[in-house]
Amino acid sequence: MRVDDAARVAAEIRAQVPPGASVAGPVAEIIDAVRRGGDAALLELEARHGGIDVDAPRVDDALLDAALASLSDDVRAGLEVAIANVRAVAESGLDDDRSVRLPEGQTIALREVPVRRAAVYAPGGRHPYPSSVVMGVVTARAAGVDEVYLAASPNPTILAAARMCGVDAVFQVTGAQAIAALAYGTETVPRMDVIVGPGSLWVQEAKRQVADVVGIDGFAGPSDLTVIASAGADVEALALDLQAQAEHGEGSLTVAVSDSQSLLDGLRAGSKLLADDMEAALAFAEALAPEHLQLAGTAAEALAPRVRSAGCLFVGNAAGTAFGDYVAGSNHTLPTEGAARFASGLNVRHFRRRMAEVRLGDAAPALARAGVPIAHAEGFPAHAASMVVRQTPRP
Repeated sequence: MRVDDAARVAAEIRAQVPPGASVAGPVAEIIDAVRRGGDAALLELEARHGGIDVDAPRVDDALLDAALASLSDDVRAGLEVAIANVRAVAESGLDDDRSVRLPEGQTIALREVPVRRAAVYAPGGRHPYPSSVVMGVVTARAAGVDEVYLAASPNPTILAAARMCGVDAVFQVTGAQAIAALAYGTETVPRMDVIVGPGSLWVQEAKRQVADVVGIDGFAGPSDLTVIASAGADVEALALDLQAQAEHGEGSLTVAVSDSQSLLDGLRAGSKLLADDMEAALAFAEALAPEHLQLAGTAAEALAPRVRSAGCLFVGNAAGTAFGDYVAGSNHTLPTEGAARFASGLNVRHFRRRMAEVRLGDAAPALARAGVPIAHAEGFPAHAASMVVRQTPRP
């Protein structure tokens, strides 16, 4: 593979993952039912689609305490490491407010404020994912969100992780009906400002459909990993990394790229690419924009400062992606399907918004002289008048 082949090859490999069947119609019906019917519709849909037949959406606090008490010591210790590391990395992403004084004399303060209420969706599927609870809840707390909730199946490990992370409540609802309840609210489930977390195609489609009324982190598709290996790469470890990525299920995309055929021969990946050189390998990775990108071997690792399009970058033989899934401190909720070209992994900014605070004072007359002609040019005389009236100092 040459540099000028990179974009074409990346598109061909990305096309190997078949698109999910459209569930837009059924999801829209579920959302509408929950929006109209509240708790009753939510519980009926949950029993029908999610298999959870309960009397109330909210998990009792006593059940959370019992789940935490029954958690094995080693899992609890591992979750404590994950929570501490994810919190430390998340908090490093917070920015201070900034104020700018402009030539006319006005000041503009850029304030970062957290949303008031957020929900994390933790997928169930074949296995529970307490790590997704950590990634979402700890990051929301680090962002300063007032109320943080969890929607998940009431698996004991999930409930224990929720208790350790300090959620305000757990709602034992799943699927598209859970997203609808979180977006619009019911008698029991409060309406959220932001919903984050991975999940099934139904969950992701529901997030897409409610994105006009609530913030979301993005559309999480099948997981993927690209490994670029050069001389010095630990082939045995990288082979296990690729195998681990395939555990995420059908549709997971694994790609190995190297300038050495012997290295490629030792790797187990869905696609293997022999690159003319590391420049071609980097061009391919940038075109593919993988969710996870691993660089191993001296020449491959040297590419790290130039990588721009990866959900999360792992550098060196020791940096397996499995550490990022659990305890490294980076977030494992990442942009998929090439969205790393423009999207970021889950971080505090998904739970915060930037707001400008404007104070004009004595700058108003000068700014009016500049702004009034623009307002007239755009055909908005009232805009012009509202600035003109401030050309004379007012009490």
